[in-house]
Amino acid sequence: MQLHYDQETEAFRSDLRAFFEANLPPPEERAEGVRSSAHIPEWARRWQRLLFDSGWLVPGWPPELGGRNATPVQQMVFFEELVRLGVPRSCNPQGLSIITPSILDYGTDEQKGRYALPTLRAEISWCLGMSEPNAGSDLAGLRTRAELHDGHFVVNGQKVWTSGAHDADFCFCFVRTDPDAPKHAGISVLVIDMKSPGIEVRPLAELTDPGHADFNEVFFTDVEVPGENLVGQLHHGWAIAGGSLAHERGMLWISESTGLERIIERVLATAVTPLPGGRRLADDAILRDTVARAYVQAQALKLLGYRGFAKVAKGKSSPEHSVLKLLGSELRRNLALDVGEALGPAGLDLDRNDAPANTRGGDQGWLTHWLQSFSQTIAGGTSEIQRNIIAERVLGLPRR
Repeated sequence: MQLHYDQETEAFRSDLRAFFEANLPPPEERAEGVRSSAHIPEWARRWQRLLFDSGWLVPGWPPELGGRNATPVQQMVFFEELVRLGVPRSCNPQGLSIITPSILDYGTDEQKGRYALPTLRAEISWCLGMSEPNAGSDLAGLRTRAELHDGHFVVNGQKVWTSGAHDADFCFCFVRTDPDAPKHAGISVLVIDMKSPGIEVRPLAELTDPGHADFNEVFFTDVEVPGENLVGQLHHGWAIAGGSLAHERGMLWISESTGLERIIERVLATAVTPLPGGRRLADDAILRDTVARAYVQAQALKLLGYRGFAKVAKGKSSPEHSVLKLLGSELRRNLALDVGEALGPAGLDLDRNDAPANTRGGDQGWLTHWLQSFSQTIAGGTSEIQRNIIAERVLGLPRR
């Protein structure tokens, strides 16, 4: 079977590549440090605004929302090209890909104008208040509460792993508004100004880079939130949670499969780079077998993603994407470990850079890459949760 796109789709790709070639921010600008996933440097603001104004920010949306009414296949091509470039649409991915679609789906017209459009134009940034110390994968177990008093909410509780909270302007926060309701009921969503009195943010230093922090603990103590900041209906936030996570996973397989291809490119570059003593990993038959198996697995996952995408394009559900998320993230982790072990002492060099140009992660040593790869098995649904989903919803196995 020869997979290919029609002429109209390839014309779309050509237009996209021409736009990128003419407008991509120069490397020296992109080299400016990004503090967190809610910190938007000036070059990134200009880039996102240009994408919005040109209809390339969210191509599947209408022009007034930064798109061009692209077809599902054209959207897939857009994300393929974006991942290959290694340049983000936005430095605030949760604001663009999760929170804005949720506000457009459930918010009032006033909220759409006040929050959605400024987010699309990179004028404000967001953090997502979901996980708590006792409510990670089990979001319905959240305990942060919000009580309604005289037209405003009073919020008390704690969130954790809140990406970019120390740089965000607003928090899209899931709170419990009816403690007596069943577990999945009584949850609401509030837009909380992160400058509100009573909010304390504590960044969590990263093992691989102690000077950098993206995750945070966030504490709310009698934080007052205007009643008009309620998104959707009171006590009906669980539906928004499901929609938010669906937006996050919408094009996950494209970044996952393309990312795997880029990681394998980097493995090949590492394999032919001489090590101390003159040896090369490419001369190791065991590693050659490991890389070959990883390549075959990556291609299989890519084709599995195409199959799932074809279902989504027809309005059907796609269990393939749960399988892709599980196996793709674990393949990354295992491959990083295999290469790191094959390198031996050289694998402990955190500054080793043997990646080809524009390979994402090329500025990281394999040890750092392996440590960070564990986050891929957690974000968007842990491997354990994915296995439960596959077992129950795909294979039809009974719940324990």
